Amino acid sequence: MREEIAQGLYRPGDKLPTEAGLSARFGVNRHTVRHALAALAKAGSVHPRRGSGVYVTARPTEYALGRRVRFHQNVAASGRAPSRRITRLETRPCGGEEAEALQLAAGAMVHVVEGISLADGQPLATFRSVFPAARFPGLLAAMEGQSSVTAALAACGLTDYTRADTRLTARLADPVLALALQVQPAAPVLRSVAVNVDGAGVPVEYGTTWFAGDRVTLTVNPDQA
Repeated sequence: MREEIAQGLYRPGDKLPTEAGLSARFGVNRHTVRHALAALAKAGSVHPRRGSGVYVTARPTEYALGRRVRFHQNVAASGRAPSRRITRLETRPCGGEEAEALQLAAGAMVHVVEGISLADGQPLATFRSVFPAARFPGLLAAMEGQSSVTAALAACGLTDYTRADTRLTARLADPVLALALQVQPAAPVLRSVAVNVDGAGVPVEYGTTWFAGDRVTLTVNPDQA
């Protein structure tokens, strides 16, 4: 299997045959197949997805962090197909860090959008974006039925915004995050905490993104438009 992957017979993102199929092909029991797949996963050649199967590891997605960070544009520019799955739309009082980042009074209402960002159907990152509810009263309604935050903000009157600040740290995935990203618990992740502002410099979004460490290459270009 290692040789066939190296030869390109199984391409990045392809699903491998089932354990039963591999067992029949090579004339070994399924325990041996699992051991072999675990060795391939440890070497980084494949990765398991819970409830789905084992897939050939795709090349890391190039993801640019500049003045304008747009998920769909970044992933498409790397030659991958972008998609998003929204998992939470909620309005609640802001926390202390959110109030400070968005320059809001303590306890002010905010909209929370959470989801999973995918490239070619593989989870690339999970995200949480927080917006001032008073500034964008119709944001959650605009998010219904779509996955583009940029389009929803445009529908609420904000046609452009830029990145004011980004902080990157390394973490280990807890079980909940590992499940969402379809990685092993304690796998390395990169956490990005960022603030986006409008043309007048007023904060409009406080976002936290957790990237699967082996699936993304973050490039920082402060001059990027």
